[in-house]
Amino acid sequence: MAGVSRLIKETMTDILGGILTGAGIYSFAAGSGFQMAGVSGIALIIYRLTGIPIGRTILLLNVPIAAVCFKFLGKRFFLRSVRTLIIASFITDYIIPLFPVYTGDKMLAAICTGVLSGLGYALIFMNNSSTGGMDFITLSIRAKKPHISLGRIVFILDCMVVIAGAFVFRDIDAAIYGLMITWILTTVIDKTMYGIDAGKMTLIVTEQGELIGRHIDEHIGRGSTILKGKGSHTGTDKDIVLCACNNKQMYSIRSMVKEIDPKAFTIIVESNEVVGEGFKKS
Repeated sequence: MAGVSRLIKETMTDILGGILTGAGIYSFAAGSGFQMAGVSGIALIIYRLTGIPIGRTILLLNVPIAAVCFKFLGKRFFLRSVRTLIIASFITDYIIPLFPVYTGDKMLAAICTGVLSGLGYALIFMNNSSTGGMDFITLSIRAKKPHISLGRIVFILDCMVVIAGAFVFRDIDAAIYGLMITWILTTVIDKTMYGIDAGKMTLIVTEQGELIGRHIDEHIGRGSTILKGKGSHTGTDKDIVLCACNNKQMYSIRSMVKEIDPKAFTIIVESNEVVGEGFKKS
């Protein structure tokens, strides 16, 4: 029963993700003549040239990509991605065309394209799946060239597709909107997947680590970890207080540290996601 429930949950997530991505691509991007990145962008070029349905083209383009990239991908991830791809393609071709196509302000259309598609892809990625296409290519390149960052691979591939669309249709505005959509889309994905649990992390280098740690616990309601360190210049023993919290709590911690130890060295960094006691469960 647990397996059936999980399959139903994953399928429903794929359906919702497919609706969001399909609406972004078909109802907003295609209707406004935008050029998107990835296999969806190639499908849009073909759609505008030939009228062949977007979802069908995405599915067909993924056949050779999957054949080449299969050996670099895990079997379970590959099969989940195939299921997601089929569902998303069917929805894009047969469900989304029933919705109205937006033909209003292009800036609003670009924002809606990025937000809807970003939400859809985030749901699919959080479901430990993908829509194939450039995801397969990106992961395969990374497997062969692990020294190249994923961000760089994605950026290069996306720019190639957007520039190709601009060259085919001689439309610089569409390319600019396409790059803007790509930025919005990736930002929405990051914020959806990590933003809810984002916050701050601080490293406080001080000689009064136990006192600061106790005040953080009593007044802020957060635990902390005290590491032992030594100053490289003076050789003096130091405490390093490590604490993760939200933005509001970090302001209080910074003010409190300044009051307790004005000489403390405080490092504050962004934390995309915090998992563990007091935060999101793993």
